[in-house]
Amino acid sequence: MKSAPTLRPDLALIAAQVPTGARVLDVGCGDGTLMAALRDTKATDVRGLEIDPANVSAAMELGLAVVQGDADRDLADYPDDSFDIAILSQTLQTSHRPDRIIDQLLRIAPRAFVSFPNFAHWRVRLDLLWGGRMPVTRLLPVAWYETPNIHHVTVSDFRDLLRGKGIGVEAAWYLSGDKPTSAAAATWRAEHAIFLISR
Repeated sequence: MKSAPTLRPDLALIAAQVPTGARVLDVGCGDGTLMAALRDTKATDVRGLEIDPANVSAAMELGLAVVQGDADRDLADYPDDSFDIAILSQTLQTSHRPDRIIDQLLRIAPRAFVSFPNFAHWRVRLDLLWGGRMPVTRLLPVAWYETPNIHHVTVSDFRDLLRGKGIGVEAAWYLSGDKPTSAAAATWRAEHAIFLISR
């Protein structure tokens, strides 16, 4: 196996959990960085779905199997159980119907990694409280009128959604900055959350 390329901390955490040889669908795969790492270090059969044509081209230049598409519409085209694992990293909050995306992920694969920026992080709360404005942070780097984020999800919101759907949580990880933080008070301490969910 080759050595792993440098990955964002959330992607490195996901990559470490994916079993060798798994069939993986990376939804909102960006430029294919995670896909390449999984292919090169875990010998996975990894495919990608990405909305941005420039990212699709970049991933294809790496020799990756990526199609251009919109998760809100195009996940329905994948057959049931066509993958072992689905990945949705920092994409949930940009989708029109996150609840339906979760259903589709777990139809396509029995297990899915879902990660998102936590809009209840204490810095976000402080910016709203003291400045009265939508925050601009490292994970939310653009002004409210430019952001692709259309659903502001929190750790508690996501857990409630899963509970309401009867979806199991196999594991959850939380990052503050680029460092892991504990589950204790993750709702306000975590900038980023990563969940491994299953049917």
